[in-house]
Amino acid sequence: AIFWFDLRAISFSACFLQMFIMNCFLAMESCTFMVMAYDRYVAICHPLRYPSIITDQFVVRASVFIMARNALFFIPVPVFSSRLRYCAENIIRNCICTNLSVSKLSCDDITFNQLYQFVAAWTLLGSDLILIVLSYSFILKAVLKIKAEGAAAKALSTCGSHFILILFFSTVLLVLVITNLARKRIPPDVPILLNILHHVIPPALNPVI
Repeated sequence: AIFWFDLRAISFSACFLQMFIMNCFLAMESCTFMVMAYDRYVAICHPLRYPSIITDQFVVRASVFIMARNALFFIPVPVFSSRLRYCAENIIRNCICTNLSVSKLSCDDITFNQLYQFVAAWTLLGSDLILIVLSYSFILKAVLKIKAEGAAAKALSTCGSHFILILFFSTVLLVLVITNLARKRIPPDVPILLNILHHVIPPALNPVI
């Protein structure tokens, strides 16, 4: 909307809806990677049991869990932000309504907002990352035991594209956090560009993966 039609304004309610959607989808992406890592773990470490574990019922339950977990954790983010008093300027230093960009326009103390966002994000993304690392450590352990020629390479190739996507997702997220912490030392457009890349590229690559 900004690039094509130069529509730079957004309503108050639409801004908080966008804030919820962006936070929720970011955590959904991470949770999806975790479920995919479990799927690869079962496929490589327990191949004979794969059809009985990864069933249609499992996929439905995993999908419901991914949506419910992230919705419940991130509903408070826009609710807390919408309850702040906004009496200063109405221009956010971003191209999307992030919690920090919007709440910085408030005249109230935003410490609780920032703390909740930090705890919720790192509880969800951190737990996902730990489970992904555990899955891949078990996969690597199982692959190293395979003696058949070419079998290990074949097993790892099924995880390659998934692992690259996780690496990109985690790296850009880490750089994004660092650039936000060091905002005064870098050009203001850099965190915005990283934010866009982080929200656009992994979801665009998911169908290919």
